[in-house]
Amino acid sequence: MEAGEVRKIVFDIIEDVALDEDLTNLDDSLALREQLDLDSMDFLDIVMELKKRHKVEVPQEDYPRLATMNSCVEYLTPKMQ
Repeated sequence: MEAGEVRKIVFDIIEDVALDEDLTNLDDSLALREQLDLDSMDFLDIVMELKKRHKVEVPQEDYPRLATMNSCVEYLTPKMQ
């Protein structure tokens, strides 16, 4: 799977979890939680949706690697092959 496809998957999950957020100006290099009003439960929902929809396990120690859209794509791309 290509990086652009992984970004779309993550974007779609964030869009489903953060229903009230405007994602049009999302900066891929900035922390998602700082740009969006995501709390820890929202973040866990994102991780759980990755597991449910795409069978991708993200261990708790790797959560910091999902801080930005860029880091999400970098971390998840090899796991979604």
